[in-house]
Amino acid sequence: MEIYDSHTHLNDEPFFDDVPAFLARAQHYQVTEMNIVGSNQLLNQRALELAHRYHQLHAVIGWHPEEFSDYQAATLDQLANQLADPAVVAVGEIGLDYYWDQDHHELQKQMLLDQISLAQQFHLPIVIHCREALSELYDILKMIDISSIGGVMHSFSGDVDWAKKFLDLGMYLSFSGVVTFNSAHEVQTSAQYVPADRLLVETDAPYLTPMPYRGKQNEPAFTAFVVEKIAQLRQVEPGELAKITTANARQLFKKRD
Repeated sequence: MEIYDSHTHLNDEPFFDDVPAFLARAQHYQVTEMNIVGSNQLLNQRALELAHRYHQLHAVIGWHPEEFSDYQAATLDQLANQLADPAVVAVGEIGLDYYWDQDHHELQKQMLLDQISLAQQFHLPIVIHCREALSELYDILKMIDISSIGGVMHSFSGDVDWAKKFLDLGMYLSFSGVVTFNSAHEVQTSAQYVPADRLLVETDAPYLTPMPYRGKQNEPAFTAFVVEKIAQLRQVEPGELAKITTANARQLFKKRD
């Protein structure tokens, strides 16, 4: 069995100084491939470093909506230079986050549009972070016809109605450890609803630790528990679910020559 963690942060402080140990643990749980996702200058650069160092790691480069205070014109030039690197498989994580920020919504939207334009320029899919802004995000993605490059709603937390809307736009939906929480009924229903060819799994480590380790630091190895839960919900074998989601991830995040 091969599991692809489509969204993790080995470039972040809890992991970066001990990456080989976390990769070994992931291998033990049959998590054999993963996307290392950036969000600012430092984490983007680290994602690239790790993708060049380890063949099973791929870089996702972008500017997170919470990082608006450091976003400037030069940021886009730097991103463009990084996106030319063949180790980069997507632009992200980008999007809207209205949970923490109540005052810079227009700036967040501009950041998102700028980076989608870069994704179109480099023919790369997008990795979307969205919190408390599904309606606004949907309107933006619908307006620009995102199907030409595709992308994924990372750690999808919406109900089936929202799942259908984003699927209709051509997006994939990725599920994190949240799907294992006993209270996550809407997310679980969405994970059952998504067509097999649009389904991805992730950890978002070090965040959103799945059961049975909820409350402890997450890590890529724990993608296995996300696979097990979704397989249970969809009434398939974990190995089959892993095969499907790994193939989907490789299809969306194609390597460039």
